[in-house]
Amino acid sequence: MAHVGVPSGTARKRRSVALLATGVLTIPVLAGCTSESEDPTSVAVRQDIAPASRDRIADGSTLDWAIDAVPATLNAYQADADSATNRVTGALLPSLFPLDAQGEPTLNPDYLESAKVIEREPKQVVLYKLNQQAVWSDGREIGAPDFVAQWRALSGKDSAFWTARNAGYERIEKIERGKDDLQVRVTFSKPYADWRSLFSPLYPKEVTGSPASFNDGARTTLKNTAGPFRLRSVSKAKGTVVLDRNPRWWGDRAKLESLVFRAVKQEDRTEALTEGTVDVADIDAAAAHSVTLAARYRGGNGQPPAHGPGSDTTPASALRSWALAHGSDEDVAETAKAARKKNQEAIAVYAADQKALSAFAVRKSLEPAYTQLALNGESGPLSDDRVRRAIARTLDRQELADTVLKPLGLPANPPGSHLALAGQPGYKDGSGALGDRDTKEARALLADAGWTPGGAARRTEDVKAGSEAEKTGKDAKDEAKKSPSPTASGKADKEKDADKAEKDDKASRDEGTYIVGDDKPGERPAGDSEVTAQDRQTGGAAGAYAPGGTAAPAAGSAKTRLGKDGKPLTLRFVLPSGPGSQSLRAVGDRIVAMLDSIGISTQITKVDDDSYFKDHIASGAYDMALYSWPATAYPATDGRPIFAKPEPATDGSLLVEQNYTRVGSDHIDQLFDRAVAELDTDASRDLLKQADARIWAAAGSIPLYQRPQLVAVDKKLANIGAFGFASPRYQDIGFIGREAAGSPANRKK
Repeated sequence: MAHVGVPSGTARKRRSVALLATGVLTIPVLAGCTSESEDPTSVAVRQDIAPASRDRIADGSTLDWAIDAVPATLNAYQADADSATNRVTGALLPSLFPLDAQGEPTLNPDYLESAKVIEREPKQVVLYKLNQQAVWSDGREIGAPDFVAQWRALSGKDSAFWTARNAGYERIEKIERGKDDLQVRVTFSKPYADWRSLFSPLYPKEVTGSPASFNDGARTTLKNTAGPFRLRSVSKAKGTVVLDRNPRWWGDRAKLESLVFRAVKQEDRTEALTEGTVDVADIDAAAAHSVTLAARYRGGNGQPPAHGPGSDTTPASALRSWALAHGSDEDVAETAKAARKKNQEAIAVYAADQKALSAFAVRKSLEPAYTQLALNGESGPLSDDRVRRAIARTLDRQELADTVLKPLGLPANPPGSHLALAGQPGYKDGSGALGDRDTKEARALLADAGWTPGGAARRTEDVKAGSEAEKTGKDAKDEAKKSPSPTASGKADKEKDADKAEKDDKASRDEGTYIVGDDKPGERPAGDSEVTAQDRQTGGAAGAYAPGGTAAPAAGSAKTRLGKDGKPLTLRFVLPSGPGSQSLRAVGDRIVAMLDSIGISTQITKVDDDSYFKDHIASGAYDMALYSWPATAYPATDGRPIFAKPEPATDGSLLVEQNYTRVGSDHIDQLFDRAVAELDTDASRDLLKQADARIWAAAGSIPLYQRPQLVAVDKKLANIGAFGFASPRYQDIGFIGREAAGSPANRKK
């Protein structure tokens, strides 16, 4: 499932689906508290995959799995690789250390007999002993030449290879053949703690052996594979990637005969489930609600879901749900009740859809990713760490987590680390380095930084003639009218300019920009038409900031608005506007209200999902934003580019790598560098905990909640669903029972 606001950056792309996201893992720690308990077993994220032994799963059948789009490339090491690339290649290529349910890399016996550090001095040496049965689909054994070719392609020494990153590979000094090609000896020039991250996925030398084959040869096809499946076809026209069983696979035989990855847009997934074109689909909360509602279906006689003892669904409420599901409001729902006889055909269609959806279950867990409030510290008020810390200490992270997770029945404990999630070994809540929520302390920090109540009030002597560019809307118009004019014509021109300023301001609001704290109580900005069903249910106007559905905060007076030297403390808050971004906007609403309560104004800008990250987050055109980072088993490697101190470029710009908050320090960088070179696991984790505490204290990234993972799955499918941290075992996925539910006779296609 695509997520708005999750960076598809290159550093994490190789192991975790890089999420460009909106915003949901269990974390039993209180926000702001430091827990000394690091026992992962008590907080581990549970999978929801309907596990079943292989002997219960039918042989044969086809599984259709929804993906966002046909991958632009099948080369996972290229910049445009995405979640679909990782999903497809996971079934086709060797992964030497897949992740387990706790997010720990585990040796894969299908490819390795062993892999370990055999020397530390004078240099680190890792010896891989390969499974003697492991072969590529052309019959050639997997061996040292494949390791050598991949190292040379990804080392960064040859710019002809178009690689997205070279983390870890640049530390390799040489790769040698052991006693035979089934032994691979890797010598590092510098110690590398995350050596298990390398060579996963492993490509055949035919792909990595030359720039031409690396750059273009694996974008739309993989002729040589070594997984439980092999690639049959890729069709952008049909929107499918089709895999078949690999007849040369030496491990457990795949239960499915074929696996079809089918491109389905997020907004079309409920329809695809209803029509039977997919068996598995990542879905959003709205679609999950539809599937859950359909589970109550007991009809079959053309009527909405039955009601009776043990059910809270009545004919009236069922019709209301039907009307709401088809885009109507509650008034229409009541009308639909009165006109039931005239709508039997529509109701019958609804009943059929409900029956189709009732064949699916929502399998849910907490995704190994967290959504953060990012505070851009490059310039402006947020370049002052006191202001950032004040904002962080104003937030009620528990309330924000509850907003997203509680309606889904998922644990809602805010994450306590930027570098590990609860359940992973080495997790420790480091949020105490920032401090608990404390609005009094937040106000004190702001005052220390010079932002005081009433500080935004302008004195007459501070206002220069002709400063219309600094005014917008009504203020500009009023000032224009007050300014003396030598002639009637000049006065008319000034009033015309003021009218234009007011129109420009309205146009800005129509495009999705609105300043919270700059309106009358209960007033809704012109041009914001996002009035939702929730608005009507609760009564009263929706909020004065996007999206609708939240009551407008009481406007603060100039005396309570924070300001400095006549300028208000107003922060640009960029939010996505697409249909899949509701949860981010809901969280954004609450953040705005929290900041408004202490006198901070917020300029809301809603932008298209497609441009949200590229044109705003990555470019730095924001003060505050919400986006997510995936968890990783290798934080020393993957975390550094995200939190590295930006360095000035020769042209005066900043080289930020993936640190889109532009907040960092030399000390944090040094801790990462020491951790990645520390071969003692416990010592490396201790260094990362120190780095995390300093990241908290810098207050550029404030983790809010872990993202929900909601997957609609045919109820007859086993070993698939919400995987959490763990890598799927594609060969174990299949339908329960003798007659596979995915067989053509039983599909609606």
